[in-house]
Amino acid sequence: MKTKLRKIGQGLGVLLPKEPIARLRISEGSTLTISDTASGIEMSPFDADLPTQIEAFRRTEFRHRSSYQALAKPDVP
Repeated sequence: MKTKLRKIGQGLGVLLPKEPIARLRISEGSTLTISDTASGIEMSPFDADLPTQIEAFRRTEFRHRSSYQALAKPDVP
Protein backbone atom coordinates (compact mmCIF):
# COMPACT_ATOMS: atom_id res chain seq x y z
CA MET A 1 0.00 0.00 0.00
CA LYS A 2 1.39 3.38 -0.96
CA THR A 3 0.42 6.94 -0.11
CA LYS A 4 1.93 10.33 -0.87
CA LEU A 5 3.38 12.92 1.46
CA ARG A 6 1.35 16.11 1.03
CA LYS A 7 1.62 19.72 2.10
CA ILE A 8 -0.94 20.50 4.81
CA GLY A 9 -0.82 24.08 6.06
CA GLN A 10 2.81 24.88 6.96
CA GLY A 11 3.75 21.20 7.40
CA LEU A 12 3.60 17.87 5.65
CA GLY A 13 1.18 15.02 6.22
CA VAL A 14 0.24 11.57 5.08
CA LEU A 15 -3.33 10.74 4.12
CA LEU A 16 -4.21 7.21 5.21
CA PRO A 17 -6.47 5.07 3.03
CA LYS A 18 -9.75 3.76 4.50
CA GLU A 19 -8.47 0.20 5.03
CA PRO A 20 -5.70 0.97 7.58
CA ILE A 21 -7.98 3.49 9.30
CA ALA A 22 -10.59 0.77 9.78
CA ARG A 23 -7.98 -1.78 10.94
CA LEU A 24 -6.50 0.64 13.49
CA ARG A 25 -10.03 1.63 14.62
CA ILE A 26 -9.13 5.33 14.52
CA SER A 27 -11.00 8.39 13.35
CA GLU A 28 -10.40 12.10 12.82
CA GLY A 29 -8.72 13.52 15.92
CA SER A 30 -7.21 10.20 17.04
CA THR A 31 -3.66 10.32 18.37
CA LEU A 32 -1.08 8.01 16.83
CA THR A 33 2.25 7.06 18.38
CA ILE A 34 5.13 6.96 15.87
CA SER A 35 8.03 4.64 16.71
CA ASP A 36 11.29 3.69 14.99
CA THR A 37 11.60 -0.06 14.43
CA ALA A 38 14.23 -2.27 12.83
CA SER A 39 12.12 -2.44 9.67
CA GLY A 40 11.14 1.24 9.50
CA ILE A 41 8.54 3.49 11.10
CA GLU A 42 5.49 2.16 12.94
CA MET A 43 2.31 4.15 13.61
CA SER A 44 -0.01 2.88 16.29
CA PRO A 45 -2.98 4.14 18.29
CA PHE A 46 -1.29 2.45 21.28
CA ASP A 47 0.07 4.89 23.88
CA ALA A 48 3.53 3.69 24.96
CA ASP A 49 3.13 5.55 28.29
CA LEU A 50 -0.05 3.67 29.24
CA PRO A 51 1.68 0.81 31.14
CA THR A 52 3.59 3.37 33.23
CA GLN A 53 0.39 5.26 33.97
CA ILE A 54 -1.42 2.05 34.98
CA GLU A 55 1.41 1.14 37.34
CA ALA A 56 1.26 4.62 38.92
CA PHE A 57 -2.48 4.18 39.46
CA ARG A 58 -1.97 0.77 41.05
CA ARG A 59 0.63 2.19 43.47
CA THR A 60 -1.82 4.89 44.66
CA GLU A 61 -5.11 3.02 44.34
CA PHE A 62 -5.37 1.89 47.98
CA ARG A 63 -4.38 5.27 49.42
CA HIS A 64 -6.78 7.27 47.24
CA ARG A 65 -9.64 4.76 46.88
CA SER A 66 -12.38 7.15 48.10
CA SER A 67 -11.19 9.89 45.72
CA TYR A 68 -11.26 7.49 42.77
CA GLN A 69 -14.76 6.32 43.73
CA ALA A 70 -15.98 9.92 43.92
CA LEU A 71 -14.47 10.65 40.49
CA ALA A 72 -16.18 7.58 39.00
CA LYS A 73 -19.68 8.71 40.03
CA PRO A 74 -21.76 10.40 37.34
CA ASP A 75 -22.07 14.14 37.72
CA VAL A 76 -25.83 14.24 38.40
CA PRO A 77 -27.27 17.15 40.41
